[in-house]
Amino acid sequence: MIAIEITGPGGPDVLQAVERPDPIPAAGDVLIRVAAAGVNRPDVMQRLGLYPPPPGASDRPGLEVAGEIVALGAGVTGWRVGDRACALVSGGGYATLCVAPAAQCLPIPRGMDMVTAAAIPETFFTVWTNVFDRGRLNAGESALFHGGSSGIGTTAIQLAACRGVRVFATAGSDEKCRACEQLGAARAINYRAHDFVEAIRELTGGRGVDLVLDIVGGSYVARNLAALAMDGRLVQIGLMEGEAIAAIDFRRVLGRRLTITGSTLRPRSVEEKGQIADALRREVWPLLDAGAVRPVIHVTFPLAQASDAHRLMEGGEHVGKIVLTN
Repeated sequence: MIAIEITGPGGPDVLQAVERPDPIPAAGDVLIRVAAAGVNRPDVMQRLGLYPPPPGASDRPGLEVAGEIVALGAGVTGWRVGDRACALVSGGGYATLCVAPAAQCLPIPRGMDMVTAAAIPETFFTVWTNVFDRGRLNAGESALFHGGSSGIGTTAIQLAACRGVRVFATAGSDEKCRACEQLGAARAINYRAHDFVEAIRELTGGRGVDLVLDIVGGSYVARNLAALAMDGRLVQIGLMEGEAIAAIDFRRVLGRRLTITGSTLRPRSVEEKGQIADALRREVWPLLDAGAVRPVIHVTFPLAQASDAHRLMEGGEHVGKIVLTN
């Protein structure tokens, strides 16, 4: 097979195409002939040497794929050779073949092409487990999603709006804000031009939002808490500002009965990820099958141009997902 390897920590040029022996699926796994693979921020962090893969995971980048199942490991049920599937993987997705746990595979939604399906797993697993499971976001509530034009943001906006949530988002340009609003956000705030805390206060009549999903951390933490309503929840899933430590005024937490939580997805067990897959099949796949929700694809690159895909992601000008194709 052809695979993209990280030859050493550094810029996009450290991504190199190499030939490797075809993988063999272990018990409980399937082998997928990859038609397309999503590009995600953790791939960039891993390339930079800032996000090492968990023990036992492939050291190659790529956390989501879509394609055709070409072999089954021992004990796999519910899947057959020839089935079309998308899958969450712990690494190795930038390749022409990829092994995936059967529990983390889902069928390609009705009428959807492989390229679009490849943009589903990482963001949909992440949004579901953090926003609707840990964050307990329900119909009739309100939410603020930072990075609204990102893969996570465009997914969160659509899912929350479809489930009856009043959605707000932040983005770095007026154009990106319009894209967020077209996806279902009631209002998107250009954080370069406006204070999102003050904007949320005005938009909610001083109440605040029930949930904030944050990928930034650092100086955003105190401001996120200020934007929350009584019994609000802050869900932290990223530290793009680079600071792992933030000062918190616990008087606000106590006085407003706030909850602070967060999670990472990649190190979780196959069993845990399988439970998320089951919830997605039950709660989200009907929306995808009906076309009510759909991944936003900004652009595609051939697998051999993975370095160009990373340059684009680091530039931050895209809306939605970047996908590699075979």
